[in-house]
Amino acid sequence: MSVNQMTEFNQAHEVIKAKDLLEELIELYDDVVTEGNQIFAKWKEEITRSDFEESARNLSYYLALRQRDIRGIQKDLVPWGLSSLGRLEAKTLSTLEAVISALSAIVGDKSQIKQPDFKEFSVGEAKLASNIEKILGQAPSNRYTRIMVTMPSEVSEDIELAKNLISKGMNVARINCAHDNTEIWQKMIHNIRKSAEELGKDVKILMDIAGPKIRTEWIYTTYKKPKVSVSDKICLTTNNQMLPTNQEVKVTVGTSVPEIINQLSVGDPVLIDDGSIESIVESINEEEAILLVKRVNGKSIRLKAEKGLNFPGLYFDIDILTDEDLDAMKIAVEHADIIGCSFIRDVKDVEAIQAELDKLLGNKAGTVALLFKIETVQAVNNLTQLILKAASRNPLSIMIARGDLAVETGYIRLAEVQQQIMWICEAANIPVVWGTEVLANMLETGIPSRAEVTDAAEGARSDCVMINKGNYMLETVTMLDEILHMMKEHQFKKTPKLRALSIAKNIMID
Repeated sequence: MSVNQMTEFNQAHEVIKAKDLLEELIELYDDVVTEGNQIFAKWKEEITRSDFEESARNLSYYLALRQRDIRGIQKDLVPWGLSSLGRLEAKTLSTLEAVISALSAIVGDKSQIKQPDFKEFSVGEAKLASNIEKILGQAPSNRYTRIMVTMPSEVSEDIELAKNLISKGMNVARINCAHDNTEIWQKMIHNIRKSAEELGKDVKILMDIAGPKIRTEWIYTTYKKPKVSVSDKICLTTNNQMLPTNQEVKVTVGTSVPEIINQLSVGDPVLIDDGSIESIVESINEEEAILLVKRVNGKSIRLKAEKGLNFPGLYFDIDILTDEDLDAMKIAVEHADIIGCSFIRDVKDVEAIQAELDKLLGNKAGTVALLFKIETVQAVNNLTQLILKAASRNPLSIMIARGDLAVETGYIRLAEVQQQIMWICEAANIPVVWGTEVLANMLETGIPSRAEVTDAAEGARSDCVMINKGNYMLETVTMLDEILHMMKEHQFKKTPKLRALSIAKNIMID
């Protein structure tokens, strides 16, 4: 066989492979359309907010696609100079149609050339941008991603602090209703609103309802310091009047939600203080659970009150709204732009929140923007149902609350879970807030760690980045603003933006 014949043979073989790939793509497209339509048909009756209908339809197609492993197809598309389908979240069918059309032209199959309307490619992005602006406020001139800041109590008395935060780049002011009180919240709101008006800025106010946060409420020990090590025992109790019956117990702990104790079982995991203490339930009775410590951060660690308790994989039958939350919601519906909801787990929780809004606002309940904090394994597993139930009635945004979520899922899985949440939300045109420990070291000391600068840059793929309160808030907001401005030139969601690189220009060509 001559060289020319060999070349022709190889080319013909590649065309056959391309035709096989085209058939595989067409089959994939048909299956996605069929299954996506079936999914959407089940959803449609629940959707009372017309703005969400097309977003839900795209989400249904995206979910139908992501039920399949298409890595082989992706790899085969690349040599033909075609999209590898890695950025189709907001435009699922349009992307598939465009790739099928292009591959059809390559193999000469005119029957499959059906170039989608170019406008369809920007519909999802435009819808997301509209949702972000409605919920999180107008886009800053210098960056895509908004900045959310948790308000310290001082803002209630110091209007200059509010002004400075806004002038440095704050777009959303977060009021944590787990702290302070109604009077302080209202003073904060007054100072934020007044400052924003004077500066001519669009600043949204989020009132974050605490929810049933399970914490250590009090600590009792006969030791000088309530430190625990591996193999020590902790008594988790509902009774603050009775000492533990197990004499081996080193520390007794009361909890903010005592009804969880009789829902525990022997062997259940219990993590304390953001996972600094890992334990399991060794024994249990009506009033107490004895925990065996399996791992601690360091050789020993001091137990303190007001520290989080996590129970990975467990579901507790407790109300999503406490009495304090109900009081806070009365203030929030009157003064806030966004109501944040913590420890959401399932559709039942969403229904309880929407029922309370109905009670407070009647037929205006659907105008309230909600923000759901995803911080439990249950919330991750139920994410699609949570989005559907909430966004069908209310404007919705999602916060990736990486602190509790990391404890619940484990740090390794958090790395992929936070990406998956962003993909699902983009497919549904739902704004995402990147939360917890962003530039935490800088907030505390004024100097960022190397890792947290990279983390803040990664947050630019979200629609809003949240920072907490701290000693160096103004400096941190300034730095975050600069990072997000820089990243705007390099990245949008999953898509790199290839501007000219100065380091590439430095190459000398003889």
